Amino acid sequence: MEHIKDGWFTESCALWPGQAMSLQVEEVLYHKKSNFQDVMVFKSKTYGNVLVLDGVIQCTERDEFAYQEMIANLPLCSHPCPKKVLIIGGGDGGVLREVVKNPLVESVVLCEIDEDVINASKKFLPGMAKGFYSPKLTLHVGDGFEFMKKNQDAFDIIITDSSDPVGPAESLFKESYYQLMKTALRNGGILCSQGECQWLHLELIKEMRTFCKTLFPVVDYAYSTIPTYPSGQIGFMLCSTNPETNFLEPMRALSKEEMENMNLKYYNPEIHKASFVLPEFAKKVLNEA
Repeated sequence: MEHIKDGWFTESCALWPGQAMSLQVEEVLYHKKSNFQDVMVFKSKTYGNVLVLDGVIQCTERDEFAYQEMIANLPLCSHPCPKKVLIIGGGDGGVLREVVKNPLVESVVLCEIDEDVINASKKFLPGMAKGFYSPKLTLHVGDGFEFMKKNQDAFDIIITDSSDPVGPAESLFKESYYQLMKTALRNGGILCSQGECQWLHLELIKEMRTFCKTLFPVVDYAYSTIPTYPSGQIGFMLCSTNPETNFLEPMRALSKEEMENMNLKYYNPEIHKASFVLPEFAKKVLNEA
C-alpha cells in the first residue's frame, strides 16, 4: 500500500509533477490487483468512500456528482432527442446513474473493460452503482474499441468516462479513438469525453481540440470544479456531427421540477452555459486551436 502512509492516502503522478493530493484514511475496504489495474476503495474521514485505480482517485462519495452530472447532462441537454447512449468506461456507475434519469433516453450500453471495478463499486459505492440496476442498461464487459468497431452508426450520444491518459486509458485521448467514435454515432450525434485540466494539461487539450476540429463541425470545451481531481478542476471535450449544434445554449433547459425529480446537485441550465466560459489564459491557448 505504497500510497498510504501514517493514515493518509497521497495521490502523486507524473501527469501532475510537483504536487500531490492527500486524504485521511479511516479504513481500507477493498484492495486487489485486477487483470488490468490496481483497484482500491477506502473510507476517508471527510469524503466518504473513495475509488482509486492505479494510485489515482477516480471518485469520492462527497464530490462525484460535480463530474457525473456534467459529463452526462452537457451532451444530453445539447441533443434534441438522445434515445440511444453509449458509455465507454464508467465502471463505478455514476455517469450511468445520471444518463438513465433522462426521460428521453431509451437505452444505454455501458462498456467497461474491468469487471472488478463494477463489482467493487456495487459493494462500496452503492449510491453511484445504482445505475447498474436500470432496465435501460445493456452491460458489456470488454474493450470499447472493439465494441464500437462492430456497432457503427448506432448511438445518439457517446460519453467517454475514462481515467487519465496513462496505462489502459492512454489510447482514449488520441485522434484514432475520436475517429472511431464518429463512426459509431448516428447522424446528428454528439460525443463528450473526459477532457483533463486547464491548469495541468492545456497543451494536450489544445492538441485534442485541434484534431477534433478536423473530424467534427462543432467542437467545444467545458469544465467543472471538483475538489478531489488534480488542481480541483476537470474538463469535457464536446463534439457534434450536427453543424447546427450550439453547446453553449442547452437545447433542453431543465425546469426546477425536472431538476428536483432528477435529484441534481450541480448541473443546472445556468451552469451549463457558464461551464464554457474559460479563464483568459486557457482561452488564449485554446482559441488558437
